[in-house]
Amino acid sequence: MSRYEVHALCYGRREGTRGQHFLGCAAGEADQPHPTAYYVWLARSAQHTVLIDAGIHPTRVPPGLDYRRPAELLDSIGVAAGDVDLVVLTHLHYDHAGTVADFPGARYVVQRAELAYWTGPWAKRIRREHWLLDEDALGHVRGDRLSEVDGDVEVLPGLSVHFVGGHTAGMQIVRVATAAGPVVVASDASHFYENLDDDRPAPLLHSMPGVYGAFDRIRELGGIVLPGHDPEVLERYPAAGRDVVRVA
Repeated sequence: MSRYEVHALCYGRREGTRGQHFLGCAAGEADQPHPTAYYVWLARSAQHTVLIDAGIHPTRVPPGLDYRRPAELLDSIGVAAGDVDLVVLTHLHYDHAGTVADFPGARYVVQRAELAYWTGPWAKRIRREHWLLDEDALGHVRGDRLSEVDGDVEVLPGLSVHFVGGHTAGMQIVRVATAAGPVVVASDASHFYENLDDDRPAPLLHSMPGVYGAFDRIRELGGIVLPGHDPEVLERYPAAGRDVVRVA
C-alpha cells in the first residue's frame, strides 16, 4: 500500500464567535471570541500529488479574512499547481471548492449525492444555500475530469473517501495512509476538535442525525484527525513553512 506525506495548509484566518461555530450556545457564550482557520490539505506519495479541497476563490473572500491563494501556499513548499493529479472535494461549499480551476492536470472526486444536491431543485429553493455555493467552481467541476463516487471508495492506493453526510448532503471525509498511521481529513464533518470531543454540532448543517453519524465514522476510522477550521492544527504539528504544517 502506498504511503503519503500529509500537510495542512492554512490559506485563511479570521476572528469569529462561539455562536457562529457551535450549536446551542448558552446565554453569554455565543458572543465569546472564537477564531477560525481555513485549510486545504496536501497528500503526496511517490506516485501521486493529491489536494484535498481547493479553498476560496479570491473573488469570494469575505471581509476580515486574512487570505492566501491555495496554489501560492503549495508553491511555497515546492509543489506546483500542475503537479496536482487529483483534487478530492469533501463538499462543494464555496470555501472548499473555489479554486479548482487552478489545477489544470487534476481530476476531481466528489460524492454523487453532493453533486446531485447542488444541481437539483432543493438547493435552488433554499436561500441560505445561494451564498454557500460557488457557481463558477461547480461549472468547472462538472467537466470531463470529474469522477463521481458513491459511498466508501479507495480512489488511489492508500487513499480512500468515506461518505458521511451531515454537514452537507454528500459530505465525505478522507483517510490517508502514512508511515505514522492513518490520517483522517474530517474537513467540515468536524469543524473544530471541540465538535468531535464534546459531541457538539456546528450550526450550519444539512442533517442533524448525519452530523452525529459523521462524528462516529471519524472515530471508527481512527488515527490522526484533521478538522476543517481549527487554528489548533497549526500548533499541534511542526511548521513546514509559513502557514503550513507537516502532519505525518
